[in-house]
Amino acid sequence: MTDDLAMGREIQTKLWPQMATGGTPRPVNKLAPEFFTWVAETAFGKIWSRDALPIRDRSLITVAMLAALGKTGELRGHLMGARNLGISQEELVEVLMQVAVYAGVPAANEALNVAAETFGITLD
Repeated sequence: MTDDLAMGREIQTKLWPQMATGGTPRPVNKLAPEFFTWVAETAFGKIWSRDALPIRDRSLITVAMLAALGKTGELRGHLMGARNLGISQEELVEVLMQVAVYAGVPAANEALNVAAETFGITLD
């Protein structure tokens, strides 16, 4: 295992603690394990691990970018990861409101709907 891969897996475990015990594997991990390893090594081991920005900031930036791009599947996972880092729902809502200004209301609305589902908010 390379240093970058070890660092990447460490960061992923901070975002998604269940990964430490092998929990919640995704079908893509089985379909393309090399891809999963590459993402861990490159995205998390080489980029998320850089010193200039703390992991908390990188998480908020990632949530904003995924929301702006309409990548709701990945957004759901990163919203959960942000919560695991201690980022509050209120902070995440503010990030998504900022998305409305720069990426449009439809992108923010979709992201807020995903956030509500992810956080278990219903109309009861």
